[in-house]
Amino acid sequence: MIASGRGLTRRFGRTVAVDDVTIEVHAGEIVGLIGANGAGKTTFLRMLIGLDRPDEGTVELFGAPPDNAARRRLGYMPQGLGLYRTLSADENVEFISHVYRSPAADLPGSLRAVEKRPVAEIGLGRQRQLAFALTLSHAPELLVLDEPTSGVDPLSRARLWEIIHEQAAEGRGVIVTTHYLQEAEQCTRLALLARGRLFASGQVDDLTAGASAVLVRSDAWQEALGVLGAAGLPTMLAGRDIRVAGSDVETVRETLAAGGIRASAESVPPTLEETVVLLEQEPERVGT
Repeated sequence: MIASGRGLTRRFGRTVAVDDVTIEVHAGEIVGLIGANGAGKTTFLRMLIGLDRPDEGTVELFGAPPDNAARRRLGYMPQGLGLYRTLSADENVEFISHVYRSPAADLPGSLRAVEKRPVAEIGLGRQRQLAFALTLSHAPELLVLDEPTSGVDPLSRARLWEIIHEQAAEGRGVIVTTHYLQEAEQCTRLALLARGRLFASGQVDDLTAGASAVLVRSDAWQEALGVLGAAGLPTMLAGRDIRVAGSDVETVRETLAAGGIRASAESVPPTLEETVVLLEQEPERVGT
C-alpha cells in the first residue's frame, strides 16, 4: 500500500466537507474519485498528502505519516495547477528540475511553440499539459491528480490517460479526480463521494449494482419527456430516447399512460452517470 486515509473527517465551521472516508491506493492501480463539485474530493486529496490536517482519522504515505520526505516521492497536480504564471514554460521546467534535483521535464510538442512565453499567456489546455509534464518529471512513486483533464481537448485527454496507464503499468500508484465519467471508467477502482461521504467503491458494475434505469421510446418524445419530468422522475435524453433513472418499468408506463402518451418502456442497465446523479439528488433510490 502506497497511501491510505482511514476514517478521515474534515470540518469547516459547521460544514462537514469530508465525513469518515476511508480510501487506499496500492502500487500499480488507478483510483478514481468521482462526485459533484463540493463532494469532498479535493479536500480528501489534500488530507491524503498532508497539506490539510484531518479533524479525525489517520493518514499514511509510504507507511508513515506524511512529511516533506514522503511528499518528495509523489507528484501532485492540483486543480490550480501550481504553475508560476509570470515565468515561461521553460523557466517553470528549470525551477522544478532544480527543486527535485531531477532531469528537466520532457515537454510535449504542443508546448514547444510557446515554451518561451509566460505561462499566463498560454491557453488553459497547454497549461494543464505543462503541469502534468512537471508532475511526472521527478519520477514519483505516487501520482495525485486533481481534475487533470479539465479544459483539455479530447485528443490531449486521450494522450494524458495513455500516460496515466503507462505510469500505473510501471508500478506507480495513481489517485485522480475527474468529472468526465467516461474517463472514470478507465480507472482500476472508483470511489464515489457525495456530500462528503463515501457512498460506494469498486468497479463500475459495483457502483451501479443498486441502481435501475428505464429506456423510453416514443414518437411524441418531447411530450413524454415533459410528462415524466412533471412527475418528478429523473430523466436524460439520448438522441430521441429517454432514460429514466432510479425507477421501474411499471411506474414509468403508468406515468406515461396517465399523461396520454403512447410509448414503449423497458428496463436497461443503469449508466455510471445515472448512478451519480441519483446519489446526488435522491440517494434513497440507490441501494449501494
